[in-house]
Amino acid sequence: MSVDGWHTILVLGGIRSGKSEFAESLVADAPTVRYVATAADADPGDAEWAARLAAHRDRRPGGWTTEETATDPRRLADVISSAGPNETLLVDDLGGWVTVLLDPAHQPADDVATIAELAAAVRDSAARIVLVSPEVGLSLVPTTPLGRAFTDALGAANRAVADACDAVALVIAGQPVWLKPAAGPRATGVPTQAAPSTRANGTTAEPETPLPDVLTPTVPASTGGKAGGDGTAWAAPTMALPMVATGLVIQPGMELPMPDEYAGPQAIDRLASLDVPGAGLGVLERVVGFAAATQGTATPRAWGSVRVLLLHGDHEGGAAAGTVPGESSRRARQARAGRGALARLAAESGASLQVVDAPSAAPIEEGPAVSPAAVESALRHGWRLAEEAADAGVELLVLGACGAGTEAAAAAVLAATAGAEPPAVLGRVVTANGEIDDAAWMVRCAAVRDALHRTRRSPRDAKDVLAELGGGDIAVATGVLLGATARRVPVLLDGPVGLAAGMVSRDLAGQARHWCLLADHGGHPAVRLAADVLGLNPLLDLRLDLGEGANALAALPLLRSVLALAAALPVHPRLGGGEEEPDFTEPEPAGPGPATTEPDFTEPEPAGPGPASTGPDFPEPDFTEPEPAGPGPTSTGPEPERDPSGWRAG
Repeated sequence: MSVDGWHTILVLGGIRSGKSEFAESLVADAPTVRYVATAADADPGDAEWAARLAAHRDRRPGGWTTEETATDPRRLADVISSAGPNETLLVDDLGGWVTVLLDPAHQPADDVATIAELAAAVRDSAARIVLVSPEVGLSLVPTTPLGRAFTDALGAANRAVADACDAVALVIAGQPVWLKPAAGPRATGVPTQAAPSTRANGTTAEPETPLPDVLTPTVPASTGGKAGGDGTAWAAPTMALPMVATGLVIQPGMELPMPDEYAGPQAIDRLASLDVPGAGLGVLERVVGFAAATQGTATPRAWGSVRVLLLHGDHEGGAAAGTVPGESSRRARQARAGRGALARLAAESGASLQVVDAPSAAPIEEGPAVSPAAVESALRHGWRLAEEAADAGVELLVLGACGAGTEAAAAAVLAATAGAEPPAVLGRVVTANGEIDDAAWMVRCAAVRDALHRTRRSPRDAKDVLAELGGGDIAVATGVLLGATARRVPVLLDGPVGLAAGMVSRDLAGQARHWCLLADHGGHPAVRLAADVLGLNPLLDLRLDLGEGANALAALPLLRSVLALAAALPVHPRLGGGEEEPDFTEPEPAGPGPATTEPDFTEPEPAGPGPASTGPDFPEPDFTEPEPAGPGPTSTGPEPERDPSGWRAG
């Protein structure tokens, strides 16, 4: 190639920026080039587009070969994967490829999986590859759902391919700017380690210690991919660049995506026009608004693919007072084996269940719960969990925990971040026999109080709070929230651990709380306080206490039903719905009878005995007095006149 040291290059640029000419110059010295055209054939009536395609063809040297992939978008990954080390490929461009990918003729299709396959093919290819793609991140947000679907899909493809390429160039007004410089080859699947960073207290963060991989779902989901509740594919993918794999340092002030600010209010307005016999969905309208904002559409679908992340990490010392030793490990084993309340509810909901082991936390009243290096590792591990869920097509994450002492650790985090008193946020300790253990509760309060006193002069930033008080499970939960926010995956919170993670995530990325939904507070004081601070109003007040994660799954069928109903109901006919209401419709007779039920005139039958016939022998009388409804005089003659003075007023 013209640029030494590069193996794969992505060339970005706006319309008429010169990106294609620059990409062609990069392969000008290659002996042979295979030009991969991704756009569909021009419309016979669109002369301008046909002229553009012809100009592209005329620029290609005679020694180049052309290959078309417009008939099947997935074929592009196969072409790249099958290319040999001596070949040079020029793919122009990914915008046309995404257009064909979103074409209704190719639906239903898993757009996220197809983009991931393309990125993997680019990363693993032995050939030299230059890919051209339009840059859509600098334009305005499209006003139509189709336009937003295109920009989302193309942006996701650009980010994924940019991560897979060795170099990225942006062409503006014909001038290339290198966004991603040359680097040595890196092993596939091994994330680049970030350089040690200096913390606020002057110490240097230690290198990351990898956490064990436990992503082995034990309860398969009944619906997979990006399918909605009705089995159809989502309009826009949620895939984004796996930022953890690029060595991104998780730090305060990160700019992550926000839900669609217009789709939520539009969905609420639409609910008021639906053809329902009652007043509507009540407080559950918030579910529709939340789903609409996170899906970017005014008619959101019910979540199809759901994944439960059960975090298992114990806390030693006074935080775990009153718990049975080994009980949390038994719960984790039970969930892995598909038994217990959480696994059964997951199976009923068609949700996959993953148990995630977090590092154990030391007694917080004596010293830090975990090291700063363990916090960094746990945050990144949680981010990876969210990314792997997004790559698998998960549309909703449910966050739960089952460790010993998690409630006290969450209370310590809330006390440090919200200024609450430990007794106000610590729930009562209930033994296995259902009895309240006040002595254990006082030990937990003392442990949290001593931990807060020990750290009274320590920094209160997110990572310090996690290291000193939170522990590994809350750090992993925080990473899950951040990763899910980056990948636009909503999270259903349940229990103190998830809410404590939401409090910590505010300092790292304030957008995370907008992707969280709280089904029920469960009667827990820590959940109530954190929900109030985060602005997460619980949808229900069932006071369920089935364990973290199980409460949310118990409410999930109701939430799905609300979304399915809101999406399926038509607009009321009086407000412009498709059903026309006639002015008047004559009801059909209940039984057999004549075709018409409105004769010209029918003489009613007499109520009592009378002549059998009204024919010529018995002429019809001019007037027939009807029989009285009840007892009365035998005569139906005219009423005798009375003195007006004898009538009473009224």
